[in-house]
Amino acid sequence: MPRGLIILFATASGLSVANVYYAQPLLDALALEFRISHAAVGGVVTATQLGCALALLLLVPLGDLIERRRLMAIQLLALVASLVAVGLAQSVMGLLAGVLGVGLLGTAMTQGLIAYAASAAAANEQGRVVGAAQSGVFIGLLLARVFAGGISDLAGWRGVYFCAAALMLAIAVPLWRRLPSVPVSTNKMSYPRLLASMLILLRQERVLQVRGILALLMFAAFNVFWSALVLPLSAPPYQFSHTVIGAFGLVGVVGALIATHAGRWADRGYSQRTSAIALALLLLAWWPLSLMSWSLWTLVVGIVLLDLGGQALHVTNQSLIFRTRPEAHSRLVGLYMLFYAVGSGLGAIGATTTYAYAGWQGVCLLGSAVSLLALLFWWMTRRILPVAPPSTRS
Repeated sequence: MPRGLIILFATASGLSVANVYYAQPLLDALALEFRISHAAVGGVVTATQLGCALALLLLVPLGDLIERRRLMAIQLLALVASLVAVGLAQSVMGLLAGVLGVGLLGTAMTQGLIAYAASAAAANEQGRVVGAAQSGVFIGLLLARVFAGGISDLAGWRGVYFCAAALMLAIAVPLWRRLPSVPVSTNKMSYPRLLASMLILLRQERVLQVRGILALLMFAAFNVFWSALVLPLSAPPYQFSHTVIGAFGLVGVVGALIATHAGRWADRGYSQRTSAIALALLLLAWWPLSLMSWSLWTLVVGIVLLDLGGQALHVTNQSLIFRTRPEAHSRLVGLYMLFYAVGSGLGAIGATTTYAYAGWQGVCLLGSAVSLLALLFWWMTRRILPVAPPSTRS
């Protein structure tokens, strides 16, 4: 695959997923304007993740049925409309409906592009291409907080969503011109049968089951941290602006860039070793994160470890899943990311609730408990892998 096309996949994926995460550093501003308590404002993120879940069940699988290039164009325009609707929201219900739509269409775009990249790549470069596209997703997720913080300080939280709509319109032209035509399966099925086949895939594919549970636990831990971080940093003694809080997301880019190699390691057969290291880093990250009140440098170290471990595990998971059913990439990524959406939603509401009653140390204890559970689950299921040639190492 040409390098320019890989970069386009990564850029478009990053811009698409960023829309889903703009709300996180804005939670205190949303709580103030719409008079939502800190304990309940995590529901904004949960509504977004509900949209993600619906997208994974109802929209992402369409990539196995409809020509992907045309599908991407329709979803992109609908996403722009949802972003504008959030920017114009005047009530809590309007806000929740808008962010649900952003979660729905932002997720459909992001995961549709990942499946698109996997289908367009040659078999021997699939891990590398998916890893590059997924690194775009991870960097977009992290930079979303920086972007949202900076724009909200300049133009308010509504300006964040209007600017996001403009960015999606800007990427539409190169996507339409450059994305390759990838034939869909000649075995056409109806939309109801397509959705029903997802249950069969989930029941039959052990690798999908195992890697899905790992994704649920990993993203729950990830969102425990990022959903709660704005609350202590915006309060005394820090009282940081949204720009400063969002800038902490830049630190995670270091870990995300290092973790792009996870796809290459999976191509070479080292998927289980990579998984073990990633989960150990995820657990270790909570120790420096818990020392934030002692020094903000420990927060920086913890963010790097958290993002490195999370990204490496995520890329490895997808590389393994895409090896099982080449004709069902969209359905596989939809099912896998459904686990992610559930974990993210639970992590967000768990983080804000825990912070309200137990403070930052309670949040760190919750995150470390979830990370330890993920490591133990991997150890119990480490022998479950896709069928591979005898020469492949794991």
